[in-house]
Amino acid sequence: MQLDAFQTLADPTRRRIVEALLGGERQVNDIVEDAGVHQSGVSRHLKILNEAGFVVMRPDGQRRLYSLKPEPFRELDRWLAQYRSLWEARLDRFGAALEVRQKAIRKEPET
Repeated sequence: MQLDAFQTLADPTRRRIVEALLGGERQVNDIVEDAGVHQSGVSRHLKILNEAGFVVMRPDGQRRLYSLKPEPFRELDRWLAQYRSLWEARLDRFGAALEVRQKAIRKEPET
């Protein structure tokens, strides 16, 4: 997987646009309201997301409807999965260590 996906999603405005599209197809004006960016900014970010393969545009008369493409997110998930297991193992060990410490604290006599 290329870092381009991470670079694309590194921008907070593009992440807000992706979040706005989670519910399904939206037109630019609806995305503008959710993203809190002017229409020209949303259009520029949608173009970047489209070129990176994260969104697809469907013309509907005068409107252009945008929606998410699932495959890039699947690729990200597959790539992150190898690190997820690493962190889950570390968090499990951390949780076990906390549990041992809490048991030791409960056994200490109060002074």
